[in-house]
Amino acid sequence: MSFALTICLIMLLHGASAKSVTVVDGGKSTVIQTRTTDVSALLKEQSITVGPNDQLSAALTSSVEDGTRVVIDRAIGIQLVADGKIETKYTTVDTVGDLLKAEGIALSPEDKVTPAVSARIDEGTQIKIVRVKREVVTTEHPLEYKVVKTQDKTMLEGKQKVVQTGQRGLLVKKFERVYEDGKLVDEQLVYKSLAQPAVQQVVAVGAKKKAAVATLAYSEEAGAKTLQLNGKTVNVKRVMSGVTLTAYSAGPASTGKDVGDPGYGITASGTQVVEGRTVAVDPKLVPLGWWVYIEGIGLRRAEDTGSAIKGKKIDVYYDSEKYANKFGTKRGHTVYVIGPVKPSAD
Repeated sequence: MSFALTICLIMLLHGASAKSVTVVDGGKSTVIQTRTTDVSALLKEQSITVGPNDQLSAALTSSVEDGTRVVIDRAIGIQLVADGKIETKYTTVDTVGDLLKAEGIALSPEDKVTPAVSARIDEGTQIKIVRVKREVVTTEHPLEYKVVKTQDKTMLEGKQKVVQTGQRGLLVKKFERVYEDGKLVDEQLVYKSLAQPAVQQVVAVGAKKKAAVATLAYSEEAGAKTLQLNGKTVNVKRVMSGVTLTAYSAGPASTGKDVGDPGYGITASGTQVVEGRTVAVDPKLVPLGWWVYIEGIGLRRAEDTGSAIKGKKIDVYYDSEKYANKFGTKRGHTVYVIGPVKPSAD
């Protein structure tokens, strides 16, 4: 009887030591009766393996009491594509945003995340981060200048002279560029300004014809004088040698008159002065209206007179007052007096 009582007591004590423990494994809850003393022994008893990335709600050394609840969060594998790398990560968090926080990955306001940071993640989910960068770039663009050619009657044909040097202009542009993972994906012009306008280059082109090459031939038999002018034979009334040449214009320096004054540009014979045609002469030697050929100058018409134009002196008209002043005094020229009819030669 004593032995039987002892056995019953032991059995009662042994039954009393059994504990009810709830194990939640990957979301599945199971109630287990166990007599183990700590969490490590409990898992071993139940053949429950915990991976290195799984999370336990209690330490392995924690004691097991009746009513203890042990939660095992199983880690899932996801693929993370970011910053030029593809990595497999194991995590127990629920959303993309939680994962990025757990991994210490910072995002700029422009970065793109797929799926969204609020999306839940599952086994095999791929999370892609595209780094977005915006920058404003200033560029400079040279503008070529135009070349404008103008005729200059004071220069001989075939001659050119730069009277105004051209300058390049400068156009400034600003672009907003968008890069995704270092690659340019968009570019927009946001501003442009003409910082420096181009200055055109002005080139003077000679329009003055060279004087015709003339030769003087005498006929001994008839006593006539002829002038070979561009292949044409022109009869000459007489020849004046040792003639002094000067130049004048219609402006105040030569005539005392200015544009708008009565008689401005009107000759003594009543014609309008024309460069390449008009000369002032002494009418005692060359009658007004007669044509002359001036050595080195060309064919001209006696249309004007002047108080200083006496004897063997001829004043050649030019539009440019500056050129007339530059002309100076030229001595020793030969002048062929032709007559009132202009020769047909050019």
